[in-house]
Amino acid sequence: MSIDALRGFDMFFIVGMEEVFEAISEMFPMKPSINAQLQHAPWAGFHFYDLIFPLFAFIVGVSLVFSLSKSVATEGKSQTSIKILKRTVILWILGILTYRGIAEGIDHVRLLGVLQRLAICSCGAGLAFVWLNTRSLIVLTVSLLAGYWAMLTFIPVPGFGAGDFAEGHNFANWVDKMYLPFRKWDGDHDPEGLLSTIPAIASSLLGVFAGLLIKNPSVEPARKVRLLVMWGCAGIVAALLWHLQFPIIKKIWSSSFVLLTAGISSLLLAFFYYVIDIKNRRSWCQPFVWIGTNAITIYLIAHVVSLDNLAKRFVGGEIHKSLEGMHHGLGVLVTALLGLWFSFMICRFFYNRKIFLRV
Repeated sequence: MSIDALRGFDMFFIVGMEEVFEAISEMFPMKPSINAQLQHAPWAGFHFYDLIFPLFAFIVGVSLVFSLSKSVATEGKSQTSIKILKRTVILWILGILTYRGIAEGIDHVRLLGVLQRLAICSCGAGLAFVWLNTRSLIVLTVSLLAGYWAMLTFIPVPGFGAGDFAEGHNFANWVDKMYLPFRKWDGDHDPEGLLSTIPAIASSLLGVFAGLLIKNPSVEPARKVRLLVMWGCAGIVAALLWHLQFPIIKKIWSSSFVLLTAGISSLLLAFFYYVIDIKNRRSWCQPFVWIGTNAITIYLIAHVVSLDNLAKRFVGGEIHKSLEGMHHGLGVLVTALLGLWFSFMICRFFYNRKIFLRV
């Protein structure tokens, strides 16, 4: 249950909490440093909001251990691999449709995006889990992170040379510019680009190791928590040290960024596992579980339907003006909270009827 709750906690920020924070900052202006934490870092550095995406990639890896272990036991490795590949294609197509598909012409199709990256991460980590033993998984993860660092550090970029990590100067951005067709999110490069997918797969593989620990019946639950905390702290320290040479940059998913976010994700998993699965304190997290068990579904609904616009049908117009008259930003806050409430209620509806939409 802790894994579903943590996934839902992550989705909580994706499907509406960002708008709530923005509304609160309008009503009660905060320090710029606090507001900045609710936005992605412009380039190098780390803000709280930079954690949301890699946390989900980490949870994907944790979940794979449970779902694929059952599939391998009942259907075998080959059939499980085929299922992984089918799921990857479906998620990738859904990702393209999320960014309006071909509605604005083929040149505006975004081949790589959030769902597309999750699809590739799930595929890479899933196939590795099915076919490799633990030692080989460790070697693969280290190779992905070290290999990506080596490419960006030693391969020269025309006009800028090697080892330049600035935006537009680095090897990952150059590969997108030269080889990624159609629409790119940041002009001639993309934060979910071609080369940066390599370390993103490592984010899910690090989640696989956490999943293997949680699933291991020979390890006492309390020791699992201690190990997750130790791994988390080690990842954060290693990331900060690596940052001195290879900066923490979300937009190119640097190897130091992977270690930092995986470290924080491990600490969060330790907390959720301890409170929910060991101490059995579950009532507080039920709304997160509703969202977590239908995460992809509510993500698609929120992007296609626009729950914020739906909320305006109830508290827009004169009601919005009246609320704004009481306090600047109050109308925006009520709209954002109602949109978030719709997300919870949709997921609660599915959960109570045991409807879990899977890809």
